[in-house]
Amino acid sequence: MANDKDGRVICHFGEGKGKSSAALGMVFRAAGWGMKVLVVQFIKGKWKTGEERLAAKLDEIEWHSMGDGFTWDTKNPEADRATCQKTWAFAQEKICSGLYDLVLLDEINYCCGYGWLEGAQLARFITQEKPPKTHLILTGRNPAPEVLEVADTVTEMKLVKHAYSQGIKAIKGIEF
Repeated sequence: MANDKDGRVICHFGEGKGKSSAALGMVFRAAGWGMKVLVVQFIKGKWKTGEERLAAKLDEIEWHSMGDGFTWDTKNPEADRATCQKTWAFAQEKICSGLYDLVLLDEINYCCGYGWLEGAQLARFITQEKPPKTHLILTGRNPAPEVLEVADTVTEMKLVKHAYSQGIKAIKGIEF
């Protein structure tokens, strides 16, 4: 747990929409204050979002989409596990460099939920290896209990209603 001098660990999880969107709001807020920000996306694939397009225009934000796409319909769970492990190794190296004030590990909670990354391993990294001043945001459904325990702020997003369930497709500029 952080004190008022340490970087915060923030977790957005749940079935509702807005986990990544809330985290990205913090990314742009931090960049607006001149903080150096790293975004690592574990599952989202190579298609560009509005947020990524904007981040590319800002020197303060470094963005890496490392995933192969959404995996709840996966055809190759072993490849997904390997992608998660590769992305996690990349993220650890970047975080430990000490170059970033804020790091977003977008959708990392899914990796723990699917068993591709052990929650205890992630919690141990947070408490023992993360540079003390680095703020860390974790998103995705099904966070590991160990991660919730070491986080300073935890927000659960609850789905009440979603346009997609009514057959309405995602709209550029609204959902991506």
